[in-house]
Amino acid sequence: MQQRLRHAAQVLGWDGRLVQDVEVLGTRFTAVARIRPNVHRWRMHNGWAPELDPAWFKTWSEPEHHDQLPVAAVDLLGTLVPVNRPSKALQACGMLLTLAPCAAVLPSTGTNDVLSMLELDYYGAGAVRTSSRGDAELVIAPEDRAAEFGSSTFGRWLLEVLYSRLLEPEPENA
Repeated sequence: MQQRLRHAAQVLGWDGRLVQDVEVLGTRFTAVARIRPNVHRWRMHNGWAPELDPAWFKTWSEPEHHDQLPVAAVDLLGTLVPVNRPSKALQACGMLLTLAPCAAVLPSTGTNDVLSMLELDYYGAGAVRTSSRGDAELVIAPEDRAAEFGSSTFGRWLLEVLYSRLLEPEPENA
């Protein structure tokens, strides 16, 4: 599966590291993200390690804490959600569309469900067909609609989780 996801990210032009098995709000996906080197250096120099406590982010809405927040050290390029049928793709991308571009990763042997593909395109979700041989075909390019939804403390917390995961050594079989 990891090779299929890697090929999907490549065909989408997402040049980042795969962060697999991210699970938030009952949705499991693979994030494609990269560390922002200048911000990472600044944060490490100033003692701002990744903050994983969701309760800490509640203070963001309090004006007296606005000068005490670290800059996000990660760019979330997109999310990949493996699904076995196009009819499951939109539901799988659902709330992820509010955070970054989302693409459903479909098997190359699947059916061509035109209605589901139209739905994906309408809502801005993407679709990539991949095979176990490593072939990847872009079917629908995902749109970045995150700006339409605005920033959220949830999205910012997710960037901290990804930051923490990107600081971990990459697995040997990656």
